[in-house]
Amino acid sequence: MTREHFERKMQALLDQVLILGSMVDLSMREAMEALRVRDHAVARSIYEQDERINRRRYALEDECITIIATQQPMARDVRFLAAILEIITELERIGDYAKGISKINILLGDEPVEADIMLDLQQMAALGLGLLKRALDAFVANDAQAAQNISLEDDQVDALYVKVYRRVMAMSQQAPEAIEHYNHLIWAAHNLERMSDRVTNICERI
Repeated sequence: MTREHFERKMQALLDQVLILGSMVDLSMREAMEALRVRDHAVARSIYEQDERINRRRYALEDECITIIATQQPMARDVRFLAAILEIITELERIGDYAKGISKINILLGDEPVEADIMLDLQQMAALGLGLLKRALDAFVANDAQAAQNISLEDDQVDALYVKVYRRVMAMSQQAPEAIEHYNHLIWAAHNLERMSDRVTNICERI
């Protein structure tokens, strides 16, 4: 394989990482919208999307391993491939959080989600997905400084998680009979907080 052909293969890999990122982004957006409008059919469809995300992640993993084993890549190429292996793992985990939020949606049944809490959850999701897009842009641009700056913004999501947690705990004390409902909301907030942590991991690898 010529160097030119090898470079094209690496670019194709990068393009596939970005497609995986887009799939994860869409899955989380749809999961959050389904939670907001209480659409259980869409929530269930996230499970099928998660399977597609998993298959694409493992196909990318196989491609990276094959290149490392057969093409004798240079050191910088190996670092790039190692980065892809870690990033696609983090992306697949974020897809799992979208699936988790969809499961919460179904478990909540027809119970409404308090408007203030839903607003905070939506803000957490918007912040986390914004960070994810910027992190993938930084990877494409090989911009370590941008990645470092992005990771510092994780505190905003953490602060919202604490806000949701405290609000939900206060509500649960006032209505202990609804403790299961409030536990589901804390679980949703935790999934969104963990999404932001995964983005931080991507930035650290960059």
